[in-house]
Amino acid sequence: MDYQKKDIVVVLCTTPQGRSDELANKLVGNKLAACVNVIHNISSTYYWQGKIEKDSEDLMIIKTRRSLFEKLNKFIKENHPYTVPEIVALNVEDVSESYLQWLIDYLKS
Repeated sequence: MDYQKKDIVVVLCTTPQGRSDELANKLVGNKLAACVNVIHNISSTYYWQGKIEKDSEDLMIIKTRRSLFEKLNKFIKENHPYTVPEIVALNVEDVSESYLQWLIDYLKS
């Protein structure tokens, strides 16, 4: 089957420090993501419950298929410690054919 760039999305999700590695392993292990990069100790400034907050968090950069986004979204919500986790999907403008094929092959149902 000929897959296209539109078949892949990159999802950004922040977690409290120390919680991202376990969630990343579950996402890949459950075939909801082919790869999760974790950037530890980022600084986040955000508005929450009437005031501006600042926290140190981890950022997960999740690569998955567009068709898996709803399952991934549900899984993160069910396994994330935040009441309102950041789950932001970005369209991929371009990707190498070999990476796209590897991702699709791993995430086949």
